[in-house]
Amino acid sequence: MTHLTVRIGSLSFAATLESERARRTAAAFLSRLPFDGRLVQARWSGEAGWVPLADYDLGVDYENATSHPAPGQVLWHPPGLSEAELLVPYGSACFSSRVGQLAGNHFLTILDEHDGLAEVGRRLLWEGAQSIRFELTG
Repeated sequence: MTHLTVRIGSLSFAATLESERARRTAAAFLSRLPFDGRLVQARWSGEAGWVPLADYDLGVDYENATSHPAPGQVLWHPPGLSEAELLVPYGSACFSSRVGQLAGNHFLTILDEHDGLAEVGRRLLWEGAQSIRFELTG
């Protein structure tokens, strides 16, 4: 199991890659670490932040896809139907865009042992965009 650290603003979380269920997505993302972006409040997906990535492509299609991720289940959505993006749920979410409901590859799980993701949600709503960084734990 591959362990990562996910930093959102000043908060830090342990995470694991879903290498068995989303092998291609996990491997493609791992090869691009460290990965930096800006997490903003999702417009259509409920209690989630998203990292808009325009036409960025990991080179993988759908695997282990879901529209209803649990808090901490990070999704990759490839470019095409909607823009490429990462969805980071901090509460109840249904992955959607202006074109309707989407599915994304659940390839990484943030381990939230102390309800830190709820704080991420509060900060996104009241403070705006937060930096996000995915890196190998090491």
